[in-house]
Amino acid sequence: MVWATDAKVTRFCSWEPYSNKEDALNYIKKSVLPHPWFKAVCLNNRPIGAVSVTKNSGNDICRGELGYVLASQYWGKGIATKAVKLVAKTIFTEWPHLERLEALVDVQNAGSQRVLEKAGFEREGVLRKYLILKGKSRDMVMFSLLSTDPQI
Repeated sequence: MVWATDAKVTRFCSWEPYSNKEDALNYIKKSVLPHPWFKAVCLNNRPIGAVSVTKNSGNDICRGELGYVLASQYWGKGIATKAVKLVAKTIFTEWPHLERLEALVDVQNAGSQRVLEKAGFEREGVLRKYLILKGKSRDMVMFSLLSTDPQI
């Protein structure tokens, strides 16, 4: 998990970089394996990142939240954009109940915002003081892609 030990990557994540193999294996066992839609992003058969969609329930079942992470040495090469486009192309078919795929991005994470824009997501607005991340309240940008939006 080359990305999970990288402080540049985890800067905008809710978790800190892993410092040992045991923590990484526990994460895979407790979070990745039971997740309903979690995929590795691979290059030359080697995982360099991940992408996931988390489904909601009840009245929010029409929405899913997109998350993605990529090792910093692969940033700026179009890999994250391609991964997000692949998710957008397949998730609405795999989960027909889904009408909206959304992503929350820290206002300071310009690279991730650009990934979503290039993948056809619409920037909806800034949610001020939306969550606490690493002890500080953060403003987040909401992006969405609807099942009826044209796919790029």
